[in-house]
Amino acid sequence: MNEFTPAKKRVEVSVGESVRIIRELQELSQNQLAALTNIPQATISAIENGRVNLGVDRATVLARALKCHPAVLVFPGWEISEELAA
Repeated sequence: MNEFTPAKKRVEVSVGESVRIIRELQELSQNQLAALTNIPQATISAIENGRVNLGVDRATVLARALKCHPAVLVFPGWEISEELAA
């Protein structure tokens, strides 16, 4: 079971910044993401600006809408080698 390499922190990115970056890369507005997730736009804005914690449930819903793994949102800035990436 020791066939993994621990990830290294690469850059300082907050959870909210990771949500915003992935949302913007997919060319979604906060309103569009709100419509996809049923999370109010004001809450998405608060998450992106660090005023509200993401939480497991919201991370799962947002990750589904953004087509990424929840860990991408919850643990931003971690790097793994390309060989280990799925």
